[in-house]
Amino acid sequence: MTVDVLNESGVEVDVADLTSLCRFVMRRMRLHPQTEMTLRLVDTDTIAVLNEQWMGKQGPTDVLSFPMDELTPGDGDGDRGEAGYLGDIALCPQIAEQQAPAAGHERDDEMALLTVHGMLHLLGYDHAEPQEHAEMFGIQGRLLLEWADPALREP
Repeated sequence: MTVDVLNESGVEVDVADLTSLCRFVMRRMRLHPQTEMTLRLVDTDTIAVLNEQWMGKQGPTDVLSFPMDELTPGDGDGDRGEAGYLGDIALCPQIAEQQAPAAGHERDDEMALLTVHGMLHLLGYDHAEPQEHAEMFGIQGRLLLEWADPALREP
């Protein structure tokens, strides 16, 4: 699994930890071992431009996902799906820093949440409808709880 984390945000971030998180989610979602993705950490101006360009919305946002090969999770029977390029995520650490206190946690926890959220969008999950919301946020919560347990992390 190849994960490129590019820190263009101007904020000090633990890139190695975010890379490990992405690989963890890819394994837990049973993606092919040759799956690739990019997590790009950007500043508020850049995320605002991307938000307007791709979503038609004004101002900065926290995370944007750009799926590429329409990969889906593998099944529970050992199927790892197809290899390919999962997609790109743009995440703004400054927005994560602003949102973290309202969520009752630190910036890095918010960034982990946003990373998992963005990855689920790359895998085709959405939260527009109540049933979709329940499914996506259930998976997101489970992944974050598992990530928090060092015994469940693989090297």
